[in-house]
Amino acid sequence: MGINLWGPLKPIETAGAPGHGQSLKKTLSWPHLIALGIGAIVGTGIYTLTGVGADRAGPAVLLAFAIAGAVCACAALAYAEMATLIPTAGSAYTYTYSVIGEAVAWVVGWSLILEYSLACSTVAVGWAAYLVGWLESIGLHLPPLLLAGPHGGGIINLPAVLVALSIAGLLMAGTRESATFNIILVIIKISALAAFVFMALPAFNGANMTPFMPYGFGSVADEGGVTRGVMAAAAIVFFAFYGFDAVATSAEEAKNPGRDLTIGIVGSMAACVLIYMLVALSAIGAVHYTEVAKSSEPLAYVLRTLNHPFAAWAVGIAALIALPSVILVMMYGQSRIFFVMARDGLLPRKLSEVSPRTGSPLLITAITGVFVAAVAGFFRLDEIAELANAGTLIAFIAVAASMMVLRVKRPDLQRVFKCPLPFVVGTLAIVGCLYLLLSLPDKTLIRFVGWNVLGVLVYLAYGRTRSVVKRQAAAAAAE
Repeated sequence: MGINLWGPLKPIETAGAPGHGQSLKKTLSWPHLIALGIGAIVGTGIYTLTGVGADRAGPAVLLAFAIAGAVCACAALAYAEMATLIPTAGSAYTYTYSVIGEAVAWVVGWSLILEYSLACSTVAVGWAAYLVGWLESIGLHLPPLLLAGPHGGGIINLPAVLVALSIAGLLMAGTRESATFNIILVIIKISALAAFVFMALPAFNGANMTPFMPYGFGSVADEGGVTRGVMAAAAIVFFAFYGFDAVATSAEEAKNPGRDLTIGIVGSMAACVLIYMLVALSAIGAVHYTEVAKSSEPLAYVLRTLNHPFAAWAVGIAALIALPSVILVMMYGQSRIFFVMARDGLLPRKLSEVSPRTGSPLLITAITGVFVAAVAGFFRLDEIAELANAGTLIAFIAVAASMMVLRVKRPDLQRVFKCPLPFVVGTLAIVGCLYLLLSLPDKTLIRFVGWNVLGVLVYLAYGRTRSVVKRQAAAAAAE
């Protein structure tokens, strides 16, 4: 049992061998996994970041989507190799634990908790805004005190709380049932985006694409302090892609991990890159980017400009119906990270118990739902939401590094899926993610460091002395 500078290593051969009553049911096939990936990736980003990206890069937002997609694709290939090699729950946390060490794995897991929880809460608030707007459009007005937290002059954002708790309840009912429901939501979401492309692309005007790169390629701050350029836009639209890592957290529940995880991770990423670029091309080609950039709902704005008011309304309805799929997948991912960290003893072991009936970890899912609902209902998210992105980038870097280290240390392992050109792909993923991480605002980076300082204190006070792997290593050494 390996011990190194970064703490004990979880043996790869036993990484997926949980104790009695702590194993998850194998209920998911590759269609469920592709839908989980698309459900997480295609969310609020496609409805809002097209406009934000256009504001930063002009028509070259297309190039920004391609660059962000390329960085994520490199990370996705590393994830696919690691997920099929270590087909157990926990994704980046588990891989790091088995390859680099417990201390680094804790930081990755702690960062993933931040990623998933804030992403869930942010989408819940976005969904609540769609709901309120739709209700007001039909003349139904809810009390303002129940539509915002204290920061917005209200008491609680009740719709956001209710949707978060409802999704938690669905996950507690069972993983397969949740995944099947998610497929329905993804079909609705993709249908709406296909309808948008079908209506907007015929209005394509080449004049709207010039100048293609009005702010240049690199990141440069303008007089107002706004950072513009293709890479500045890529640093923003990158965050519309993450979510495929949630597929890796389902590894232990996949019926045929070698086949299903590869198809789920790579398939969902390829589909989403294609969807994003088609939507961006249709929007910017139909309406000048300066107009698209002004709208907080760019797709609906484009359809209204093209005199398709009913279609614009329908896209809004589709978003209202389908956005909960993002909350579902992100909350699923967070509950599984919590679950595995508890199973490893780094969090209270009670949290890793699963229901005999549903095969799902009920307690940790309920705690996750309450936590997400509390953040969505009471806290200000506009400045801290980027913290979720920092957590994602750390996870991507850790997985790419783990994949390359394992190629050197354990070339003998049978790899169901082999990442092509592993050292090139892994290096590109790390360099790209580091660049995007450093492109985040200084305040975000400071808060992210603060979150992880808190995490290290929790690890030192609790997890370090209760680690199952560490105890097993000590017992083996004593024999």
